[in-house]
Amino acid sequence: MTNAPNIRLYSYAKCGTCRKAKQWLDTNEVTYTEIPIVDTPPSKEELHQIWQNSGLDIRKFFNTSGQFYRELNLKEKLPTMSEDEMLELLASNGKLIKRPLITNGAKTTLGFKEQTLEEMWGK
Repeated sequence: MTNAPNIRLYSYAKCGTCRKAKQWLDTNEVTYTEIPIVDTPPSKEELHQIWQNSGLDIRKFFNTSGQFYRELNLKEKLPTMSEDEMLELLASNGKLIKRPLITNGAKTTLGFKEQTLEEMWGK
C-alpha cells in the first residue's frame, strides 16, 4: 500500500472520469483524501502552490469542456488574463477546474489517464 495520506483527490460525484480515477486509486491501494471540488474547491493560494509545483501550464487547470467555461467565453478571455486572474477564477468555481485533480502538493495529475496515474501514483 502506498503510504501517502497527503494525497488529495478533488473530484465531483457525477463525473465519470473522477469515478474512474477513484477506482484506479482504490484498486492500486493508494491512500488519499477525497474532497468534493464543487463544494470545497482549492483556495487561490492552494491552487497557486499546486500549479507552481506541477510544472504545467496554468491553462491546463481549466475544465475546457464545462458549461461555465463556455458560458464565460474563457476560450477568448484566457489569453489576455493574468495568472493571478486565472487563479482567482479557478478558486471561485470548482466546476471550472479540470477534474479529477490529484495532488500531494509536490506532484499533480489532472484528468484520468491510467498510464499517467501509474507513473505518478503507482507503487
